[in-house]
Amino acid sequence: MTDKDLIRLIIDLDACDSCYDSEGGCAVDCGGLTSVRESATFAVICRRCEYASCVEVCPFNALERMEDGGVIKRHNLRCVSCTLCAQACPFGTIYAEMLPFYSVQCDGCAGRDVKVCVATCRHSAMEYRHVEPHEEGVHIVDQYLAVKAGKWLKREPGAEVTT
Repeated sequence: MTDKDLIRLIIDLDACDSCYDSEGGCAVDCGGLTSVRESATFAVICRRCEYASCVEVCPFNALERMEDGGVIKRHNLRCVSCTLCAQACPFGTIYAEMLPFYSVQCDGCAGRDVKVCVATCRHSAMEYRHVEPHEEGVHIVDQYLAVKAGKWLKREPGAEVTT
């Protein structure tokens, strides 16, 4: 199976308003959506600061900068949900509601024909389908997850800004 053949959960971060924390949200029957949204946000929106104040301020060493591109990873079992990292982020890209002390990993609704989060999302912010490797506006996070959102890219000093 090639990367092109994989079916991925696609979350539209602009359409998702985090209603999964409230009654009737898309993840009422699925505890893993918080970790999915956290992964998507860190992969696409995180500014990958040269000096990562979020990592430095964590008293429990729960955040780590990955070597492959500088993406931040949170170690769930070290995190106590103090939200100091969210407060320290100069860009506001770490959301306190994504930092639960106890987190469940998404299992992709293994063995189910219907993906619970997709079927119950009130904002049509999720879909489950094939993703083309260079599909416009969709960024592949891993073999199971893709994100629709404006991906932040670091601009080199003196480079022209395009919109």
